[in-house]
Amino acid sequence: MKYICLIYGAEAAGPQSAEEGEALGKAYWAYTEELQSAGKMVAGEALEAVATATTVRVREGETLTTDGPFAETKEQLGGFYLVDCDDLDEALAWAAKIPGALTGSIEVRPIMNVM
Repeated sequence: MKYICLIYGAEAAGPQSAEEGEALGKAYWAYTEELQSAGKMVAGEALEAVATATTVRVREGETLTTDGPFAETKEQLGGFYLVDCDDLDEALAWAAKIPGALTGSIEVRPIMNVM
């Protein structure tokens, strides 16, 4: 079964120095390698800063775009991993290893099987 692990964190609370940024990058790289080696990784990507987001809405046939995210929140979506696990417990165990779980939160949701 596939699960998405959405990584949320406060952008302002990100690495404060080049050394912290490098250490965080290494932690993510090590996690990604572990996930790939276990055959559990389907996909994963980091997202650009929330300031680069554009929100799209269609109302009464008119497309409206707004710079920025849909909602003002303390934590922003920063990236994701799509994992293939046997069950939710295994997906949660992998989510707990994501470096962002130490300072933010990881939302784990099953992928809907429509076929």
